[in-house]
Amino acid sequence: MTIITQLIATLGKTALFLALLVLVLAAVLNYFDDADPIKYASMNQDTAALEETFRQQNKSCFILGASGETGKVLLQELLQRGFFSRITLIGRRPLTLEGKAYENLVQEVVDFEKLEDYAAAFQGHDVGYCCLGTTRAKAGAEGFIRVDHDYVLKSAELAKAGGCTQFHLESSRGADKTSNFLYLKVKGQVEADVEALGFDRYAIYRPGVLLVDRQESRPGEWLARKFFGAFSSSMSVPIQMVAKAMVSNTLLQPEQKTEILENKDIVSLGKSAAEK
Repeated sequence: MTIITQLIATLGKTALFLALLVLVLAAVLNYFDDADPIKYASMNQDTAALEETFRQQNKSCFILGASGETGKVLLQELLQRGFFSRITLIGRRPLTLEGKAYENLVQEVVDFEKLEDYAAAFQGHDVGYCCLGTTRAKAGAEGFIRVDHDYVLKSAELAKAGGCTQFHLESSRGADKTSNFLYLKVKGQVEADVEALGFDRYAIYRPGVLLVDRQESRPGEWLARKFFGAFSSSMSVPIQMVAKAMVSNTLLQPEQKTEILENKDIVSLGKSAAEK
C-alpha cells in the first residue's frame, strides 16, 4: 500500500506541475495580446483569378526549413495550389520525396556555416519562405541564436542579392528585440534585421502555440497543445492554417512593404483560404 500511495502522490505532483506550467504559459501569451486583426481589402477578390494571374507570371520560390513541421505543410500547400513554376528546397540535407507531385522540385543542399559558398542556391527566386528554426533545448543558447538569427539573416541577404523581391518569415507571437526572454528577443531581432535589407515586400507571421502532433512531443507540450486547442483560439493556431495563410498572403497586395500578421490575422486569413 505504501508503494501505491507514493506512486499516486508522485503522479499527482507531476500533473500539478504540468497544469501550473500551462497556466503560466497562458498568462505569458495573454500578456502579448494581439492588436485588432488586419483588414484584407483584396480578400473579396476571386482567389482563382488571383492564382491564375500569379501563375501566368511564371514565378519561382524557395523554402528554408522544409523538413520542419511548418515547412512540410507549407510545401504541400504550395504544391496543391500550384501557382509557382518552380519550387526549391534549401536545407542541410536532401529530403526523401517520392511521387509525381515532387518531380519538378529542386533540392539545394547547403552548409549553413558556410552559406557564402552557396550563393548560387539563392539566385533566381521571386519569393522566399523561411520556416527555419530550432529550440534552446535542442541547440543550446548559442546554437539557437546561430540558427534562428544568423542562418535566417544570411539566407535573406543572399536571397535579396539573388533577385528575390518577396520574403515571408515565420516568427513567433510576442517577438520583441527588447524582450528579456532570449527566444522572443532573438525572434524580434531577426525580424528587424531582415526588414533592414529592404525587400519589396516583407511579411512576418507571429503564430501563438502551434497545434500540431510532433513526433518528438514531451508531456508538457502535449498538454499545452490540448489546452490551447480546446480553450484558446486567440492564442493558438493549427499549423495547417499557418501554411494556408502564408501561401494565400503571397497573392495579396498590401499597402505597406512590411506587414506583421499576429495570431488573429493568421487565423482570419487561414480560415478565408480554407473556405475558398
